[in-house]
Amino acid sequence: MENSAYIALAHQNALWRRMDVVANNIANMNTPGYKGEELMFTEYLTRSLNTDSAFKDRIVFPRDIGIARDMSEGAWQSTDNPLDVAIGGEGFFVVETAAGRMYTRNGHFKLNQDGQIVGANGNPVLSTTNQPFFVAPNESQINISEDGTVSTENAVLGRLQVVSFEDEQNLRKEAGSLFYTDQDPQPVETPKLHQGVLEGSNVNAVVEMTQMIEINRSYTNAQKMIENENERQRRAMEAFRGQV
Repeated sequence: MENSAYIALAHQNALWRRMDVVANNIANMNTPGYKGEELMFTEYLTRSLNTDSAFKDRIVFPRDIGIARDMSEGAWQSTDNPLDVAIGGEGFFVVETAAGRMYTRNGHFKLNQDGQIVGANGNPVLSTTNQPFFVAPNESQINISEDGTVSTENAVLGRLQVVSFEDEQNLRKEAGSLFYTDQDPQPVETPKLHQGVLEGSNVNAVVEMTQMIEINRSYTNAQKMIENENERQRRAMEAFRGQV
């Protein structure tokens, strides 16, 4: 098979992986705090084995090298739910999971059956003292101030822990809008939290759908290139057999 067919196959493989990323972005358009992703590519150069090729010194194969995450803030949605909290600017909430502490921008909190404030996946939300929050059965008013102080009509329960990281691209995405990292979290001393508001996904539906159409067209063009190359080789072999 000629180098052009190899390149087309490599291009298709890269497009397939990119389509997975775009499809995941679209699937999470309505997930609070979700951050859109984009596949990163580089060019792999190799020398052609065909000495007659005009491109013998530069055969380019696309190769994906990782995923870049758009950490920009998503649009805010007013919910008037006292347990919905949005972070203005940098920062992540801290939750305790079975696999250890993880971090999220999804501030869609709720009370579990024990009166504990938990995240969307049922993980306890931690305070600045690394303790969970408990609301007594007779307490009905929950207030969360801009600095993260959580209080009821009876007492102050603590302050929501908000942290940041030196390299946000190094955060590893987990299920349920959670992130994990080995980096040491740095406390955000003056967070700007907003009660009754959720940060939505920062995915732009129009951009993602446009990319999906472009990927599909590129994949089809690569497939045509492979089919044309196969047809060219078939004709060449038939012509050679006819001369023998």
